[in-house]
Amino acid sequence: MLLCNPKLPNSVKWPVIINPSSHLMLEFIHLLKQRYQSQAQLLTHESHKAVYQLRIDQLILAEAFIRKGQSVESMLKPIVQIAVVGPTQAGKSSLVNMMLNDTLAGVSPLAGYTAHPQGFCKGVTVAECSGLQRYFGRFQQMPLSQLTKNRYDCYALTESKHDSGYLPRCVLWDTPDFDSIDSAHYREGVLRTIALADIIILALSKEKYADQSVWDLMSDLEALHQPTIICLNKLSDDSEAILIRSLKEKWSLVRKDAFPNVVPLYYQKAMGAPIWPDNQKMLIKNLAKQVEPSVKNYKSKHARYAQELLQRHWSAWLEPVHIEHQALKEWRELVDLMLKRAMENYRRDFLNHPHHYETFQKALVELLTLLEIPGIAVMLAGTRKILTWPIKQIQRLGRRKVQTANNSNETALLNQIAEHILIQLADQLIDKAEQSQFDQWWRECNQLLRAQRISLLQSFEQAVSRYHAAFEQDVEKTARRLYQKLQDQPMVLNSLRATRATTDAAAIALAIHTGGIGVQDLVFAPAMLTVTSLLAESAIGGYMHSVEADLKQQQFDTVKQQLFTENLCALLLRLPEQLSTARHFNISPGQLQAAENQLSEKRHGLRLL
Repeated sequence: MLLCNPKLPNSVKWPVIINPSSHLMLEFIHLLKQRYQSQAQLLTHESHKAVYQLRIDQLILAEAFIRKGQSVESMLKPIVQIAVVGPTQAGKSSLVNMMLNDTLAGVSPLAGYTAHPQGFCKGVTVAECSGLQRYFGRFQQMPLSQLTKNRYDCYALTESKHDSGYLPRCVLWDTPDFDSIDSAHYREGVLRTIALADIIILALSKEKYADQSVWDLMSDLEALHQPTIICLNKLSDDSEAILIRSLKEKWSLVRKDAFPNVVPLYYQKAMGAPIWPDNQKMLIKNLAKQVEPSVKNYKSKHARYAQELLQRHWSAWLEPVHIEHQALKEWRELVDLMLKRAMENYRRDFLNHPHHYETFQKALVELLTLLEIPGIAVMLAGTRKILTWPIKQIQRLGRRKVQTANNSNETALLNQIAEHILIQLADQLIDKAEQSQFDQWWRECNQLLRAQRISLLQSFEQAVSRYHAAFEQDVEKTARRLYQKLQDQPMVLNSLRATRATTDAAAIALAIHTGGIGVQDLVFAPAMLTVTSLLAESAIGGYMHSVEADLKQQQFDTVKQQLFTENLCALLLRLPEQLSTARHFNISPGQLQAAENQLSEKRHGLRLL
């Protein structure tokens, strides 16, 4: 049933109200179908191709059925849609002409003669069926005479003016064969028409009724709950009972619903057409009355049927996606392992290293400034000409605030760790490509990693610079914590000031003797050793160690979050997103979860309408 309104021209665009959940599911099914189609072109094994083609057909059917549900939103007056389907040379077009009492459907003994969905309007006008264009989407409506095998994405609508005693007010569709050699070109049109139908008429001949393609299709259609009529065509006098018994057996193997009505059609040689039995003349009209409930009830049923259709095939459809997600999970585990090792190396080789850790010493230099011990800055002013750059750097530190040099131990170590992570990951990807059944995924990830190695390291190096600049504030805060604590310990404060002359002189002597000291050498400077010892042995010694531990932990957390988690690891985790969608499904776990939430959200049906 589809929208119609005889008072409005074809140019009128009807508003469609689409629930966001319906739109989301439709987009997901469309995306999944596209990925299958791209993958199918690359397959070489015939059995794999067959499996993928079956799933593509199922996805096309599901997508079209969901679109039909959306069209219900704009219904004003229902038009029953009846589709005649069947394998090659089952007599579909002849059957259509017989039911129409017309000769509009082209008839030929050649397989594949009908290559487009052809709708024949019975009791309605083409203008009343303008809503069909919205349903068929990219398929274009064309006059019957202009259909050509050079183009398959189109359909025809034609009005039949003859009286018919078999049909209600409806659109009767003649569809192409779904099992011919050329059906791959026009199969989508067949499936779209089938999904549109409110009633299915399955045309079978005694030569074709047992074909597996017939029963594969009927199995997939069960979830659509379409009333079905089987027209057993081209019968001979002694074959009817045997064929009907065989049909019942085959139906019970693929369907759980009741066996449908069978219309035996004996061929009339004189007229070249099948004969519809008089005792079943009202069969189609009676079924049509059953599929014309109120729009509200129809929408509710369609939502349940759509959910049933999706759930029927969901696991099979998502099988290759889940395989990729498993590879993606293993990739995330590898990145997490590299992050863990990186932070272990950082803690061991910097934070806990007695000769490399320098951050707390910078806080003590800042503390000297806060304590108004200008010795370092003043006494170094007279020796600028003979001191190297590092001592001038210290002079600047003492005058204003501690700055972190780009050539510090920490900077060099962090960049080294980042480079080591990429080397280890490349080795792991090679191992995965050799051991995993999903080798192509790992191989392409490795290619991406190699191609982006330099840019990843450059991004990390820039993040290190930003981190150093920002962390100076945390160093200053640490110095202020110590200073505030000293305000409560005047004896310790006075002792620090009493050591000013000797400690400053020792610092300058060391600088001249060695030719200058860097920021990292503050750990060994006698001036700093004296200050550190005094603080450690004073009443605030325990507090100082606590402050130093807090600073280390804060530095550890900041490096982990800003440099690795938010920078390097984040870029690495997004690497698989750049894999070619022509060779991979590349559907993220988030996209899949959102679709599955819609599928299972409501107990009584998918939120499609």
